[in-house]
Amino acid sequence: MTALLLLLLAGRPAPADSLRPTSPAHRLAFTYANDIFFAIDYYFTQGITIDWVSPVLARSPANYLLPKGPAGSVRSHGVALRYDGFTPLDIRDAFIRRGDRPYAAYFYLSLYRVSNQAARHQRLTTALEVGYLGPAAGGKPIQTKLHQLTNYALPRGWDYQIRSAPVLGYRAAFEKRVGPLGRSAELIASVEASVGTLYTYAGGGLRLRAGRLLPYFADLAAAGAVRRWQCYGEATLSGQLVGYNATLQGGLFANDNPYVLSASVLNRAVLHGSGGLVVAHGGLSFTATAVVVTPEFSGGLWHRWGVLGVGQVF
Repeated sequence: MTALLLLLLAGRPAPADSLRPTSPAHRLAFTYANDIFFAIDYYFTQGITIDWVSPVLARSPANYLLPKGPAGSVRSHGVALRYDGFTPLDIRDAFIRRGDRPYAAYFYLSLYRVSNQAARHQRLTTALEVGYLGPAAGGKPIQTKLHQLTNYALPRGWDYQIRSAPVLGYRAAFEKRVGPLGRSAELIASVEASVGTLYTYAGGGLRLRAGRLLPYFADLAAAGAVRRWQCYGEATLSGQLVGYNATLQGGLFANDNPYVLSASVLNRAVLHGSGGLVVAHGGLSFTATAVVVTPEFSGGLWHRWGVLGVGQVF
């Protein structure tokens, strides 16, 4: 698997495409998500994402598996490393909690291409995702160490987590502005689909942005050149039709899990909402977001968590 990841990242210089130039901008971003921000500790419990965008990544062989994008678009290429961990309602229970969410953790690389059309206010994002689900992701030591440092109750059920399985997936999303709302607000609609061994779903949603802001579909290089302060609020509402969720059902081809939920108890329609604040200046941005999701399985609860992020365009 490691050799495959290196092969997907490295490659020969990509041929020039005059109809779809590559943005010269670079971006490095980091986000940390945890439900501790709401003084709770169950279901989605912690997530970390490191995201790097660079024209160098246009050389990746993974790009041959991604659509070129519409003519006239400016393309950005990126790689994101993502880790997420999940637990049942009561982590103090040392035994399997039947009817509850299983312990699970994964990490994967998302190798993606963004085809942005600023003049048409639209964007296509496609991604190839490769990684691991299971103990190798480090869910048990990561949560245990964090709880030791913060004097929280130690998780006792990670020995029953979902077992090792490969993560391989393909994701595509299309976003389009459906209308400016004056000079300081805009509404964006989106559709998205994912097919893979981790998540399979289709969905759509809306994003509302309001305040002192750069347009959502501005080129990435323009964001790094802006020297005035930006401060705005952002809210999203989206829905998903769920086909498969390996964090609940186990790996698609694995049958050695101590405990998983059956497909019959999954909620096939799930809503996600978020609201947050963004402050940015000169390519540097800070974000604080609250996320809420409806129950993902029969007998489950609504859940919420917070996300803090920082990014730099240069």
